[in-house]
Amino acid sequence: MNVNDKKYSTIWLEKEQVKIIDQTKLPFQFRIDNLNSLDDFCLAIKNMKVRGAPLIGVTAAFALALEIKRNARGQNIRFAIKKLLKTRPTAINLKWALEIISNKVMDVDISKRPKIAMEIAENIRNKDINDCKKIGEYGYTLLRHIYKKTKKRINILTHCNAGWLATVDWGTALSPIFYANKKGIPLHIWVDETRPRNQGALLTAWELKNEKIPYTVIVDNAGGYLMQNGDVDLCIVGSDRTTLNGDVCNKIGTYLKALSAFENKIPFYVALPTSTIDKNLKSGNCIPIETRSGDELSKISYKKIKGIEKIEIYFKGTKTFNPAFDVTPSKFISKIITENGIFEANQESLKKNFSNNEEFF
Repeated sequence: MNVNDKKYSTIWLEKEQVKIIDQTKLPFQFRIDNLNSLDDFCLAIKNMKVRGAPLIGVTAAFALALEIKRNARGQNIRFAIKKLLKTRPTAINLKWALEIISNKVMDVDISKRPKIAMEIAENIRNKDINDCKKIGEYGYTLLRHIYKKTKKRINILTHCNAGWLATVDWGTALSPIFYANKKGIPLHIWVDETRPRNQGALLTAWELKNEKIPYTVIVDNAGGYLMQNGDVDLCIVGSDRTTLNGDVCNKIGTYLKALSAFENKIPFYVALPTSTIDKNLKSGNCIPIETRSGDELSKISYKKIKGIEKIEIYFKGTKTFNPAFDVTPSKFISKIITENGIFEANQESLKKNFSNNEEFF
């Protein structure tokens, strides 16, 4: 997507060098980093230089491919997988990508493993771009239907960042918004600030600004008020893991938005690639929820003339609890949008998504 009218993706291979946009510096600094060692990749994922379930999966794929290039023995591959899996426990795409590569390379001669692993990593990257574009096309049909019915500007509320920065390109929840904007549908986006890391205020707003889409940043707790007053036409969010029964795990605070939307009879859509659906879990109660450092609550970054610094905003010794995600039960979800179409949030419907999913790797 666009950064100052120039096209970028979040991760790419350039002369056998993996490059990423360091998202911890956005929107104040636009910095491109190189990832070389396994530790570089692990820290980039853990410290959220790259974030968003799809992008985490792609990053892990390149990490494993480069590690296999360095040492293709089975013991080294298993060690790398174990280390990568510890970085972010909730996003299922990480495990999905690692399993695809390991399942393919372990059955071939050790000399062929590096080439196969890198080809798969690049395929995973390319598939993510294609899948997210298709999510945009399918989601656009929902927005087009609303616009044809009302002939008015559509007000959309989104939570956290599920734009192109959370994927390789296009995004999940923002992909239909980007697509509809390109088709000329008038839009306005309510952007939840998304404490504690402020991914909405810092990342989603920045993406919308670069795509010239009107937006307004709101405090997280304002969503219900806007819905009560008829200022929201629909909500659309992403997902870090969705179970086969349609329960959706996403950034903390998503559940509260879904409850408010349900109470106010406002459509609540979830956009995600098939790789985010965990076929092995029966319900969202089984999803491991990552708990992050309390420093994310008690310290806040701000821009200075010579860089970005953090300051303490709580008094010393304040106890904190910082779960990164919550689970929205399927009954509060209107539709799930994937690269294969639009589905109901239940097992019977989502199984059709998999029947439409052709073998890619």
